[in-house]
Amino acid sequence: MENTKPAVGSIPPRTERIAKFLAIYAPHLAFGPAISALLGSLYYSEVAHFIPCELCWYQRILMYPLAALILVGVFNEDWLLPRYVLPLSISGIGVSTYHYLLQMNIFETTGVCSGGVSCALSEVNIWGFMTIPFMALIAFTLITVLMLGMLWALKSTSIRVESDEEE
Repeated sequence: MENTKPAVGSIPPRTERIAKFLAIYAPHLAFGPAISALLGSLYYSEVAHFIPCELCWYQRILMYPLAALILVGVFNEDWLLPRYVLPLSISGIGVSTYHYLLQMNIFETTGVCSGGVSCALSEVNIWGFMTIPFMALIAFTLITVLMLGMLWALKSTSIRVESDEEE
């Protein structure tokens, strides 16, 4: 039995199919959590009349542009989309994680949300753990994972080169 190594830059066929799928469809899949989070936050503030706290506003500031960026990236088939999206989605993970930990009383609320609605207040609590910041955390995490997958896929496959040659 010969010990052969795959050529540099080559990946197994199954992995290549996954990579091509992610390279093409990750933006489409990432748009789902982005638009859901945007519409959900609008529902909670405009229909349910919950007043957003300071950290909720920060999460909105990070999520709303994501929905627009991803939508434009889908229509333009922008291969650089992960580079625009990841800074916002990773920052969103940080803010929503911190906010969730405040609501779960892991951190003290001193100095945070000094005016208006308390960031530790949880107006929505499904199953004892799913709050609005937790839902935002899930959305930011899904978007981040999909964009990292797209970034990996574009580096692993020749799909970008192939589609650039067609133009």
